[in-house]
Amino acid sequence: MTNRIQHIIESRTKDLGGGMMVSRVLPFAKKRMVGPFIFLDHMGPVHFDKDHKMTVNPHPHIGLSTLTYLFKGRIHHHDSLGSSAIIVPGEVNWMTAGKGISHSEKTPEDDLGNETDVHGLQFWVALPDDLEEMEPSFENYKTNEIPKVESTDATIDVVVGNFADKVSPVKAYSPVTFINIKAKNDFYFVQGENNFELALFLIEGSMTIDGKIYENHELIVFERGSKIEATITKGSHCALIGGEPFLNPKFIWWNFVSSSKEKMKTARDNWNEGNFPQVPNEGNRLFAPLEMI
Repeated sequence: MTNRIQHIIESRTKDLGGGMMVSRVLPFAKKRMVGPFIFLDHMGPVHFDKDHKMTVNPHPHIGLSTLTYLFKGRIHHHDSLGSSAIIVPGEVNWMTAGKGISHSEKTPEDDLGNETDVHGLQFWVALPDDLEEMEPSFENYKTNEIPKVESTDATIDVVVGNFADKVSPVKAYSPVTFINIKAKNDFYFVQGENNFELALFLIEGSMTIDGKIYENHELIVFERGSKIEATITKGSHCALIGGEPFLNPKFIWWNFVSSSKEKMKTARDNWNEGNFPQVPNEGNRLFAPLEMI
């Protein structure tokens, strides 16, 4: 069945500190997840003048993979594995926390003292129950590794999963998709019925679904198995995300995702007591709130 819309989610402004304002999309009170996607922040566009910088100090994660994808700007990723990478537009940072990882995200040193902008998306993708305790890892995929689908009407980046016979190299741990769509002309987009739960996020511009116009920063969530048909307006920019939902519920609290609240409490205590993997040579780490769900 075509376009069975389940929810329309409007983003909410959040301050991550250090001048980093984001639009929080997921989780939402009435819709906690879309497939395995449990968290979505639309970062910016944020402008930093020469006297300010992005500073997200070291903090921990368990039970998830983070996916960072930029449209503008640069971010320095540094984690407890010793990974250090400056992500630029079109690249993918894919960090899998598993049993525990910590990281920071900051303005690169080369950009300090200059005016900078950051614009992009950051997701948390929950891990399947049997992989929650896997070893942590980090991968940076370069722009030329991410497949593109080009037509006269649109450019589509196949960031995770597959689309139109293109397959992303990003290693996900459950069936998942994320494609980035930029319309060069009015673009009629169709995604066939499958077993996924899918959503379209409008980053910029507008699109029309069943005669209704949707505008900036709305997440249109479709019922599982829907066939999606949308006309994306010339010059507009959106993302399709989703995948197979999990059978068992996932809990999210602070920076932790798990099938077990006890695991999150243990991770909180270990982090606050210093018994958690730390980012080398970085202080000023964030502390977990004492209150727990």
